[in-house]
Amino acid sequence: MTHSPTDSPRLVLVVAVLASFIAFLDGTVINVALPAITRELGGGISTQQWVVDAYLITLGGIILLAGSLSDAFGRKRVLLWGLVGFASASVLCAVAPSAPFLIGARAIQGVAGALLVPSSLALIFSTFSGAGQARAIGTWTAWTSTAFIAGPLIGGLLVDLASWRLVFAINIVPIALTLVLLARLPGDRAADAAPRVDVSGAVLGVLGVALPVFALIEHAAFGWGSPVILVPLIVGLLSFAAFIWHENRAKAPMMPLSLFRVRNFWVGNVATTLIYAALSLGTFLLAVFLQQVGGYSATRAGLALLPVSILSIALSTVVGRLAGRFGPRLFMCVGPIIAGIGFFVMLRIDSSVAYSSQVLPGVIIFGLGLTITVAPLTSAILGAIEPGRAGIASAVNNALSRVAGLVAIAAASIIVGPVLDVDGFHRAAIVTGILLVGGGIISGIGIQDPVSVPADKLQA
Repeated sequence: MTHSPTDSPRLVLVVAVLASFIAFLDGTVINVALPAITRELGGGISTQQWVVDAYLITLGGIILLAGSLSDAFGRKRVLLWGLVGFASASVLCAVAPSAPFLIGARAIQGVAGALLVPSSLALIFSTFSGAGQARAIGTWTAWTSTAFIAGPLIGGLLVDLASWRLVFAINIVPIALTLVLLARLPGDRAADAAPRVDVSGAVLGVLGVALPVFALIEHAAFGWGSPVILVPLIVGLLSFAAFIWHENRAKAPMMPLSLFRVRNFWVGNVATTLIYAALSLGTFLLAVFLQQVGGYSATRAGLALLPVSILSIALSTVVGRLAGRFGPRLFMCVGPIIAGIGFFVMLRIDSSVAYSSQVLPGVIIFGLGLTITVAPLTSAILGAIEPGRAGIASAVNNALSRVAGLVAIAAASIIVGPVLDVDGFHRAAIVTGILLVGGGIISGIGIQDPVSVPADKLQA
């Protein structure tokens, strides 16, 4: 089938958005379903953490390998693998008879999800350039960022109107649509050389992430001095150190450390780590807090964050265009600080959890700051790397954001204590705000704007 020069890029963008949206949505759609899941399958906050983090552990651990696979085997082929795997794992989650089964299925889902994001972003960076690339990233950001926030709303509606199991079963619809559109894209170009896969690095990376997270989640049950906690923690930290050592020596590393010699790449990834740790921690605890303390239904808890989605859809493309014209530094500095102020405003929330006067103002401020941040952040990091390594650069950035999120959620019980109450949520809001402000400060100090481009070259 032939593709016109205008149709193919547009189709690439639609496929990239859909594939990433599926993976991102499943990272957050689960939040408001957690109380319903534990009511049916049993378990407490530890089970809730594992249902979220089992997905993030494998996604964060495998996504680096997925970036290498994308560059080696082709974006379209790896996307196909990911979509089919994600659909299969979603069915397993939907029919889960027990909490351990669901946690295992979520881990499989994370592996498949890891194949989706690097390939979708690499498609954009290999198809678009210049101002068109900035606009494409803005569009991608508008929809994929919305997945983080729209997830609780979609999950809430499904839980209240039917069953938490539909939270997973519903994935089949967008996956089927994406597969149809993916088949219309031109085939992948042949690889420049025989592909090499860093299996040792992948194993060390997963162990280095999973074992410390296990210790963070289960320390309350066993105590920090227990061998059940100490052994995984020590082995995990040693595995992570071995991972860094291995990546520095491997002929085909899945995380080339040379990428971090590029200033905007390493500064942007430090900011990413702080910002996405805050995003995961804040939205996870807010969704649970509104239900367990505020008495909100799952749908109402999801609606609480709807203003963030509206702001993202309305403004992300505009912000992406402006960042392409003026440079990302100002946006990456101001945006996270505004988002952090939003969570500080939530310190006004008391036991009444009144939405319009206590929750909504902070949500709007947070949403505005997040919208200002995400498109410039993505453009600054990936725009600093040559297109041939867009897959692995995207994978590194996404791996750091997912790992930051899962570590933040794993540490939630340390921050809030054994029970999530008003005081515990206030502590979490303070930590979230500090992380966001820190990301803004680091961006303001470290990010460098590219050389200015004449305005006439930025026109469509």
